Amino acid sequence: MKKTAELFKILSVDKRIEIIEILKKEAMSVNALADTLGITQSAVSQHLRLLKSAGLVSDERQGYWIYYSLNRDALEKCRQRLNKICTCGCLNSVR
Repeated sequence: MKKTAELFKILSVDKRIEIIEILKKEAMSVNALADTLGITQSAVSQHLRLLKSAGLVSDERQGYWIYYSLNRDALEKCRQRLNKICTCGCLNSVR
């Protein structure tokens, strides 16, 4: 349970969710993410470090650049954990 709590703590920051949304479309460098998000490269690097430590993001060096991509399997496991927690049937309710 502690691991799940730590994962959701990491995902509690808006910019990290935005990074995940962006990386769902394509792999990007820190510079490109910083430009897209309108924040500093340093801030993006800090967010990526936490996302990578949680296993949600991976990186690949291509020449001078490092491209970050989404670890879709880890994100799916995160979704499955949330589904186990939320068993109230709220997805089937009509509002």
